[in-house]
Amino acid sequence: MSSTRVLPGFGLSLGFTLVYLSLVVLIPLSAVFIKASGISADDLWKLVNSPRVQASFYLTFGASLIAALINVFFGLLLAWSLVRYSFPGKRLVDALIDLPFALPTAVAGIALTTLYASNGWIGHFLEPWGIKVAYTRVGVTLALIFIGLPFVVRTVQPVLADLEVELEEAATALGAQRWQTIWYVILPVLFPALLTGFALAFARAVGEYGSVIFIAGNIPLKTEIAPLLIVSHLEEYDYVGATVIAAIMLIISFILLFLINVLQNWASRKTGRTAVS
Repeated sequence: MSSTRVLPGFGLSLGFTLVYLSLVVLIPLSAVFIKASGISADDLWKLVNSPRVQASFYLTFGASLIAALINVFFGLLLAWSLVRYSFPGKRLVDALIDLPFALPTAVAGIALTTLYASNGWIGHFLEPWGIKVAYTRVGVTLALIFIGLPFVVRTVQPVLADLEVELEEAATALGAQRWQTIWYVILPVLFPALLTGFALAFARAVGEYGSVIFIAGNIPLKTEIAPLLIVSHLEEYDYVGATVIAAIMLIISFILLFLINVLQNWASRKTGRTAVS
């Protein structure tokens, strides 16, 4: 009895896929670690323990984490409004969500700086209250929120659209309050999608450069992000130092995304068993 494959030419397709991934992903990443291995252990320890490097890591990953968490909350609210309600200008709002995808990041950074600088349209209202956004860590977080919001909305929106309204109606008919319906019926189904959106927004924020450098002010030990520090080392022809910082960022990002992926798979399996039972 002859077996038929679902995809004809599976061996050729798999080989092409592996070659493509090797050229685009594996070989460049391997080159980073190979170049970074040229530094001695003492120099590596000095670089890692440098206050400037540590401050840039704290700001990059801390601001990315805060921005991703904020995007999860407001992205869920925005996706809910677009899916469940009809209002004037709905199509315009839906189209504006994708604006950070199409807008060059440098343009986004200039626009945010123009708005939130001390003499900007919004910044001059905040200045008398002692609130500074541009050239502070708040500005960095704001830029990361701007570029990460579409990832959460576009990830949650289709899942929310497929969510059966009958489940909510059944919960209400059984006497569940609104918050109980949200907590026990809606959020368990949306949780894997929310985690995916969080991971995408976080990963995008960690590597962001263009929209941050204009509004950050790039003050060492205060508002200097890790990608900018890498560029600074490259401009000083310190290629080994730049690749070491890049490798450390890559390792930390991989560990965090791996943990998020494990949590996402666990949530998906738990949601599937709950749905079946």
